[in-house]
Amino acid sequence: MSNAQSAGIMTWSAEQCEHMRRALEVAEKGRGQVRPNPLVGCVLVKDGEVIAEGWHDHLGGLHAEQMAIHDAEEKGHNTNGAIAYVTLEPCNHFGRTPPCTEALLWAGISEVFVAHGDPNPLVRGNGVSVLAEAGITVNSGLLEQEAAEQMREFLHWCENRRPYVTVKVAIDANGSVDDLAEDSGRFTSTECLEKVHGLRKDCCAILVGANTVIRDNPALTVRLVETERQPLRVVIDPNNRIHPDSKILNDEFSTRHLKDDFRGLDSMLDMLGDLEIQRLMVEGGPTTINHFLEQNLVDEFILVQSSVIHTKPVNTDFDLSNFTNMKQTNWGSEVVKVFTR
Repeated sequence: MSNAQSAGIMTWSAEQCEHMRRALEVAEKGRGQVRPNPLVGCVLVKDGEVIAEGWHDHLGGLHAEQMAIHDAEEKGHNTNGAIAYVTLEPCNHFGRTPPCTEALLWAGISEVFVAHGDPNPLVRGNGVSVLAEAGITVNSGLLEQEAAEQMREFLHWCENRRPYVTVKVAIDANGSVDDLAEDSGRFTSTECLEKVHGLRKDCCAILVGANTVIRDNPALTVRLVETERQPLRVVIDPNNRIHPDSKILNDEFSTRHLKDDFRGLDSMLDMLGDLEIQRLMVEGGPTTINHFLEQNLVDEFILVQSSVIHTKPVNTDFDLSNFTNMKQTNWGSEVVKVFTR
């Protein structure tokens, strides 16, 4: 461990920040493919030049450090004496792959910059310690907050053993969540729908109540963006009201149909946490969403507002007073407000 790090006075150069930012960027290439593992990126630098990059690409595949070392070899670069920028503390245990600390030592890496420590009890400081004891200079905390934001669902699950709960709801120009007119249909743009499917891809599970299934018969799958796996569908239906021919009960993808085994939202979140569900998206309907809000179980609330006006509106109030942060963006022609705590 470097003296500057241990003394708590580490300052970072613009070049160091640039390299770690690039590691965070390449980590994003694994989004939607690696859970329950976190996103991780690695950049190797030698003589001031980036010689290789790597990221955790899929579950069971090479870790970011291993991919970066392999990338350097493929390009004909000698990694001896190189500096590694890694977004998460390198692992020091055998899992689906060998330890990343061994790979870094084998490659002759001379210095390692780590953005965020690994909360996994199997790692938690051991990776840094092993590298430091082997004579490698280790500097921790470079762009730590950015890394924490990128891994927020993983960190939340590690701490709470429950999924990070995201609610997504679409409303018309006047706040209506649905249109009861017979000729009503989807009221958001194609661009917005693509964003929603990207959000689904980033979630481990999608939840709705029985009323949503009865009214809309949704598939709740990722279709408009490429994905290698579909999220688990969860339906709260304690009175077993949904039709047995519903799409989510008859396709090849997984559904957890909670009937008389539903014991409340708290118990359900514990169960999903045990299944390593790290991010749950609640898509409807308003009754289900309000139950989550009333029990203070929502971590993120995404409000999508269209310019369309419903003919027979269904107006519902959502109490968002417990959320302290809000940022605004656009998904196609829709205005999107994202509320977090």
